[in-house]
Amino acid sequence: MNKNIQHINTQIAEYKRDVVNHPLYNQLNSIEDVQKLMEVHVYAVWDFMSLLKGLQIELTSTTLPWKPIGDNKIRRLINSIVLEEESDVDADGNPASHYEMYLDAMKECDANTSEIEKFVNNITDINLPKVNTAIDSFLATTFDVLKTGEAHKIASAFTFGREDLIPDMFTAIVNDLSKKYKLDKFVYYLERHIELDGGEHGPLALQLITDLCGDDKQKWEEVEQTAKDCLVARKELWDVVLSNLN
Repeated sequence: MNKNIQHINTQIAEYKRDVVNHPLYNQLNSIEDVQKLMEVHVYAVWDFMSLLKGLQIELTSTTLPWKPIGDNKIRRLINSIVLEEESDVDADGNPASHYEMYLDAMKECDANTSEIEKFVNNITDINLPKVNTAIDSFLATTFDVLKTGEAHKIASAFTFGREDLIPDMFTAIVNDLSKKYKLDKFVYYLERHIELDGGEHGPLALQLITDLCGDDKQKWEEVEQTAKDCLVARKELWDVVLSNLN
């Protein structure tokens, strides 16, 4: 592994533990608790897709007329991730983005999707409509990164702030609850996300950051700070969800 990636992993380990070991997971005791979590988490799923498209915009040709832009290897890396995140295969074997898969999982367990659907339908640019203080703050962290237009920062938020944050304990809890409630699609989403993170997307995303930063010390420092900011934002979002369960 690249020595700079190793250094960042060491520096953000505590921040990541705060998310992966968050006390929220131990408080998911009912379908109502899972519904409350999903009604907030869906915004993180949606802005994950926005980070992905931000990378594609910065690193590939997305306007007319088409021109070959940037490094060939980087284009292939980002487009391979886009392929599976934006048009994966859902639990029924149909093409779907991970956001759409998550919405289907919410509907299956009767979580409220009206707020997120209204939010997405009302978006016209990167100046986002308001939801509530907690979600607005979380999304602001992401979109502040996107507004920089700096690919290495966007890649950091995507890689360290979103990927590989679903703990085994959470999946086990949802699996157990699925024996009593309609959570099969949620289980599928979690397992698929973990499969891609560990098997394909995680290593690809780390390689992407390595290629984007090269030997630029400032870029590596900015990658580290962006990662910390995004992990703190996720932890604070989970704090609010936990307070709503009690």
